Amino acid sequence: MIKEIFSPATLPPPTGYSHVAKVNKGTLVYVAGQVSADASGKMVGEGNFEAQVEQVFKNLKLALDAAGATMADIVKLNTYLVAEVSQDDLPKMRAIRDRYLNKEKPPASTLVVVSRLARPGWLIEIEVVAAID
Repeated sequence: MIKEIFSPATLPPPTGYSHVAKVNKGTLVYVAGQVSADASGKMVGEGNFEAQVEQVFKNLKLALDAAGATMADIVKLNTYLVAEVSQDDLPKMRAIRDRYLNKEKPPASTLVVVSRLARPGWLIEIEVVAAID
């Protein structure tokens, strides 16, 4: 086994993530923060949080595919949301995320709220680390 993903009973129960991802061997793949831009660099889903989340996960999948990894190989996920995204929108993000990630053993994850991202209009950015044989 190259990785173990788990949540110790000594920590609070997680919702949609795991507390620990342990990589024992293999190759690590680091994917830079992905935003809601298509292959030409054009923003996808301006003002539409769900459309942006969908594009971000599509971009993550494309990046991992190019590195010989899959979404199931993700061991760490960092999400950055702009402050204007409502707490009420988080379930929408989780529903999309759950279509791409292993819901039974989700990666260790961090969610950070920021004042803005590099380009005005972007609402979300996600970076990941994957472990492959």
